[in-house]
Amino acid sequence: MSKIVSAVEAVGRIPDGAVVTVSSSSSLGCPDLVLQAIGERFDAEGHPRNLTTLHPIAAGDMYGVKGMDHIAKDGLLARVLAGSYPSGPSSLPMPEIWKMIVEERVAAYNVPSGIMFDMHREAAARRPGVLTKVGFDTFADPIREGCAMNDRGAAAPIVRRVEFDGDTWLHFPNIVPNVCILRATTADEHGNLTYEHEGAYLGGLEQAICVKNHGGLVIAQVSRVTKRGSLRPHDVRLPGHLIDLIVVDPHQKQTCETPYDPAISGQIMRPWASFKLAEHGVEKIIARRAAMELRAGMAANLGFGISAMVPRILLEEGHPEAVTWVIEQGAVGGMPLTGFAFGCASNADGFVPSPQQFIYFQGAGFDMSFLSFLEVDVEGNVNVSKLGKKPYLTAGCGGFVDITSHAKKIVYSGWFEAGAEIELTAEGLKVAKPGKFTKMVEQVEHVTFSGRRARQIGQEVLYVTERCVMRLGDKGLVATEIMPGIEPERDIAAASQGRVKIAPDAKLMPLSLLKEGPMGWRP
Repeated sequence: MSKIVSAVEAVGRIPDGAVVTVSSSSSLGCPDLVLQAIGERFDAEGHPRNLTTLHPIAAGDMYGVKGMDHIAKDGLLARVLAGSYPSGPSSLPMPEIWKMIVEERVAAYNVPSGIMFDMHREAAARRPGVLTKVGFDTFADPIREGCAMNDRGAAAPIVRRVEFDGDTWLHFPNIVPNVCILRATTADEHGNLTYEHEGAYLGGLEQAICVKNHGGLVIAQVSRVTKRGSLRPHDVRLPGHLIDLIVVDPHQKQTCETPYDPAISGQIMRPWASFKLAEHGVEKIIARRAAMELRAGMAANLGFGISAMVPRILLEEGHPEAVTWVIEQGAVGGMPLTGFAFGCASNADGFVPSPQQFIYFQGAGFDMSFLSFLEVDVEGNVNVSKLGKKPYLTAGCGGFVDITSHAKKIVYSGWFEAGAEIELTAEGLKVAKPGKFTKMVEQVEHVTFSGRRARQIGQEVLYVTERCVMRLGDKGLVATEIMPGIEPERDIAAASQGRVKIAPDAKLMPLSLLKEGPMGWRP
């Protein structure tokens, strides 16, 4: 019997009440045709109903790949756990999944991506759930929100604190999926899968193993099918005995607004001169100061926002390969991409499946992490995961909590104020007009990173802004470096309403940060 079926036939096998795990990272690797077919079947038949869906990283985006929005329907979706959710600017309509969450129409949880992969691995091996210290004193901890995104989620907790072997841990009991939906490039007639056009492997293998170990259904979406035996065994990432059904979508995009770029999948290597340099401006100045923390030979993690510009700083300095970049989708080395292609890299040294990448992150194998912030409070806590007034402006935590929980050194980058007008010259920065509000707040809306725990375990934490570099001290935020042109008492202390202290020995940042052209970074 052939495994190759239509999307309609495949989703017809999904029962009511199923727990469905989906492999995706926004539009990267998103099995969008199958998700669309689930929504269309529900509209036509009223089935499947009351699904729980698991998304270690987001499924879909706000720019043309709907992903989980296909299934964001009352009666279809009962519960959703995701490392991240579709996000975008306030100028676009709120995604349907976010409407369901804020209107209490679905029980919703934001679970750190690495923990979600851990949950699959533990359920697959029939162990009693995840024991971890990742997420202590953050929103993932039951002493705060326990990952719940709304009241319906909070009413059915998914994590608890437990004592084990004389220590306190977070325990995530198993949630066992019985359907897996994933995506690859090529399937042979037996269901062996290769990923030659994909920008990442993500976690499809672990998700499929988990479902098969519990007698469930695995659906693979691919762009093409070839004869059995024609795939090179070393290229097969998922063997056919794990795959039940194959759905062909010859039009699946590699990632958002990118039908196919061979440099993303590592089939060609781009000349370094073909990459666009960071545009000269305030955010580039921030990224430059962050880059000054690097040394040749380091391995560094990278997040979204201003931090994503740091590799372009090294490129402009003539040292694009001085540091090995590691990102949660799995690329290692090369040039991490920005904008719609964030999560991909060109010229990568290799690709690691996301679950293994997160083991590396959770154990703090890298030298430092470059991340961004929405707001920082007097305790040094950072929020990147929640904005109550406009929830879909942030994707949630993603891998942020896994990365920061044990990292040796973290460099956060962001604006000191929102909406400030800054004049940039070769001699310094001047605040021409104060912003609408400071990002240095009394208490963050959501604790994605715990300053209190960072002090307990001895993490080194820097916050780089256009006005100063702050360090996390015993008594909160201390500005230890001042940008030339900035008046410390007015532009930092007063602008933060006294929440940032000026170090007595604070020094000026180098003027080389402000110049056009290379600043003189050396390995």
